[in-house]
Amino acid sequence: MKKERLLIFYLGLLPFVMVLGNSMLIPILPDIRRSLNLSGFETGLILSMFSIPAAIIIPFIGFLSDRWGRRLMILLSLLFVITGSFICGLSGLIPSNRISFSVLLTGRIIQGIGAAGTTPLAMALVGDIFTDNRSKVLGVLEVYNGAGKLVAPVLGALAALKSWYLAFYLFPVTAAISYWGIKKHVPKAKSGKDFFSINEYTIKILKTFNKKRNFLFPLYLSGGVSMFVMFGILYYLSFLIEETYQIDGFFKGVTYMFPLGAMTIVSYWTGKRLKTCREELNGLLFLGNILMVGCFIALILFHSFSFLLFFITLAFGSMGFILPSINMAVTSSVPDSERGFVVSLYGTFRFLGVALGPVVFENWMDEDERIFIYPALILLASFFYFVFSNRREYFSLIQSLRPGQR
Repeated sequence: MKKERLLIFYLGLLPFVMVLGNSMLIPILPDIRRSLNLSGFETGLILSMFSIPAAIIIPFIGFLSDRWGRRLMILLSLLFVITGSFICGLSGLIPSNRISFSVLLTGRIIQGIGAAGTTPLAMALVGDIFTDNRSKVLGVLEVYNGAGKLVAPVLGALAALKSWYLAFYLFPVTAAISYWGIKKHVPKAKSGKDFFSINEYTIKILKTFNKKRNFLFPLYLSGGVSMFVMFGILYYLSFLIEETYQIDGFFKGVTYMFPLGAMTIVSYWTGKRLKTCREELNGLLFLGNILMVGCFIALILFHSFSFLLFFITLAFGSMGFILPSINMAVTSSVPDSERGFVVSLYGTFRFLGVALGPVVFENWMDEDERIFIYPALILLASFFYFVFSNRREYFSLIQSLRPGQR
């Protein structure tokens, strides 16, 4: 039991490392922008150049993990994270702003390549190792994900009190601990190349997607849209609370604890709930999407900071229903030999959402109404697509909610 808890801890550090990649930088983006004299688009690239390489690399990492083993690919990924982090940290010591920015982006790309093998492979490994309590462990991973988002802005804000580039030296410490734990506690397993050829693997994957595309792609899209909105809003808040409400430093980092804390708590509850009541998965997804759409419609109407923080907190809490449910559905949808690729493709959608969020929201930030109208419409379209793809399940759900129905 103790060994299992240690394994879950070290696996949980993988999404924690991934989350540090962007969430820790959110509150210090204005500082980096001023220090390096960047435009709004260039500032958004600091986040996107981490997420875009990860989104591109993830499917290949998933394929390689199915062929060569999760453990090996996770360890290699963490080495990339450590290397990229040191390069990013060194960029702050270069006197030329343009060269410093180029080195920073180079380090972010290397970090992103490493991040491709963190959360998706952690989810795939959980699917391989755990059976009876798989949903609970996946919920715990999402809690680590949320806890990283919760703690990271505070850590970033504290580091920025001295200098913005010091934040990057926190990555190698966490990554090194995870590396040691994974190497010690995850046993070596036979690789997929011992069981099937590349041609056999490709045929199996194509058959899987042909059979389950109507089930998987609505889940992929819902997860990607959730991350797009999450990081777009976090980017927007970073500038709003500093420039409009004059909240900076440690208290700026604390402001993020309300929405991200709500997501972490709800994620933990959802993971525990799905362990005993897996049949509630569709209902929790439905509830989370309805709340998300409702919150952004409300944000179009109410603009004060108190209302803004309340509805964003509620929206992030609703993601706590959505993300663990999708994790469970995707991870359990395929056998072990195909899980790495299928889960990694889901990770691609999530990383694309993270990459596009800051850049797109930067273009919407000029008008208060647009910053909430467009996300509301995107969420609504994603929700309708998801419900339409699962119309039989939701028709049965709605029928069961009518008075007099049992």
